[in-house]
Amino acid sequence: MLSEYWPEFISLALIHFMAVVAPGPDFVMTVRQSLRFGRRHGIVTAFGIGAGLSVHVLYTLLGISAIMHTSEWLLIAAKLLGAAYLVYLGVQLCRSKPATSDAPAVDATPESGHQTLRRAFGIGFLTNATNPKATLFFLAIITNVVSLDTPLAIQIFYGVWMCAITALWFVLVSLLFSAEKARLWFHRQMHIIERTLGVVLIAFAARLAFV
Repeated sequence: MLSEYWPEFISLALIHFMAVVAPGPDFVMTVRQSLRFGRRHGIVTAFGIGAGLSVHVLYTLLGISAIMHTSEWLLIAAKLLGAAYLVYLGVQLCRSKPATSDAPAVDATPESGHQTLRRAFGIGFLTNATNPKATLFFLAIITNVVSLDTPLAIQIFYGVWMCAITALWFVLVSLLFSAEKARLWFHRQMHIIERTLGVVLIAFAARLAFV
C-alpha cells in the first residue's frame, strides 16, 4: 500500500529535511547543550527534539491543525506560547557567566550547577513542541502536501519518519559540536557563545511571533 504514496512521501521527506537542516531554535539548543554539557547531553537533547515533533504530528493526525488553520486566534496563541518559551530560554542563556576553570564544565551550568539527562531531554522536547517554526511547517506544508485521502496508517508512518530523521539530524549536530577539540576551543568563550545564542533565540522568537 505504501508504494502508492511514494511521490507524496518523497515530497514530504525532502521538504521536511530542508526545514530540519535550516538553523533554528532546535539547532541553537543542540549546539548549546553539546558545548556546555558534552556529547551525552547533546544526544539526549536531540532525542528530546525528535520526540517533541510528535506533538505536532499528533495534533495534525487529530485534525486540530485544520481547526487552527481556520481559527486565527488559536494560531496566534500557539505562536505566542512558543515564542514566550524561546524568549525564556534566550534570557537564561544571556545570563551565562564566564567559566571559572580552564577545563570544560561538563556538568556545570550557570542556571543550576547541574543538569540531569531527564532535564536535557525535557529541554529538547519543549524546544520543538513549542517551536512556532514547527507549528507553521505543519500548518502550511503538511496540510497541503498530504492528501486527505491518505490512510491514517500511512500518515502515522510519515510522522514516525519525520520524528526519527529530526532526532538523527540533531544527533549528528551534537556529535560535531561535542567533539573534544571543539569543546576545548569554545570553552573559554562559552559565556559569549551562550549569550550570542540567547540573543539569536530571542530574535527567532520575535520573528516567528510577528510574522
